[in-house]
Amino acid sequence: MKLQQLRYIWEVARHDLNVSSTAQSLYTSQPGISKQIRLLEDELGVEVFSRSGKHLTRITPAGEEILRLAGEILHQTENIKRVGKEFSNPSEGSLSVATTHTQARYALPSTIKTFIDKYPNVSLNMHQGTPMQISEMAAEWNVDFAIATEALDLFSDLIMMPCYRWNRCILVPKDHPLCSTSFLTIESLAKHPLVTYVFGFTGRSRLDEAFQAKELTPKVVFTASDSDVIKTYVRLGLGVGIVAHMAYDPVADSDLQLIDARHLFTPSVTRIGFRRGTFIRGYMYDFIEMFSPHLTSEAVDQAHQCRSREELDDLFAKVELPEY
Repeated sequence: MKLQQLRYIWEVARHDLNVSSTAQSLYTSQPGISKQIRLLEDELGVEVFSRSGKHLTRITPAGEEILRLAGEILHQTENIKRVGKEFSNPSEGSLSVATTHTQARYALPSTIKTFIDKYPNVSLNMHQGTPMQISEMAAEWNVDFAIATEALDLFSDLIMMPCYRWNRCILVPKDHPLCSTSFLTIESLAKHPLVTYVFGFTGRSRLDEAFQAKELTPKVVFTASDSDVIKTYVRLGLGVGIVAHMAYDPVADSDLQLIDARHLFTPSVTRIGFRRGTFIRGYMYDFIEMFSPHLTSEAVDQAHQCRSREELDDLFAKVELPEY
């Protein structure tokens, strides 16, 4: 069994069983990949992939388990490389972060600026996506860190540490009837069409819970994953916007009226996480602490030792999270 063979089956699975596409991404030949996969299957005595003619059609049950172990082995080889680089070139390397548009646009810029100033020789790669896409990138070892708020069940394989609390605000044109409301209630909000995040995205579940608690059904007429897109459609008069408070810019959004909604919704918690077993380099510890000062290297190491979500929650239970 060769490490190269494990990499080939892992990459083929990532490329939807398209050997030609895999060969292009790895700068090698399609026949060479197919031959190595066959040699591995012959050695193991089982098929990793089912076939129809020359085409791979699906991953076999045995292949699912083999690929899981192959992924762990390949990740550990990357950890070994990281250890070497940490001792030979501690200020050089790469860092990949997957997060949502709201975090990338509003919460992360100052952290990224500080990080790049301190580590100019570290290549920082930002990937934006939905919680599902973020969890998939983390599960497949495509990113080092995942930063997300909702759908924590999607991140069961990750150590997700709390960073800060945040809440929502209401945005409407300045001539909107809600501007004259002295005290906003869920009942009054339910009377208007709403423009907000897609379900399971950037705290959307807290919004839905607030309406359900009053046995009301929100009139959501438009959803988007991008706060700026939501604000655009609020300006067009499509409906009342509900976005993360951090997404409101007093200068750029001065044409919109902000109405505080913290009394209507339960706060959400943004978390940063990584796969268990990841070797955390020095600059990676620094990135985490820059983004969330209470997550020191010692706190991260303690979190790494936790074996369950409950144990992790207990670790940070007494931490007073900052409000964003």
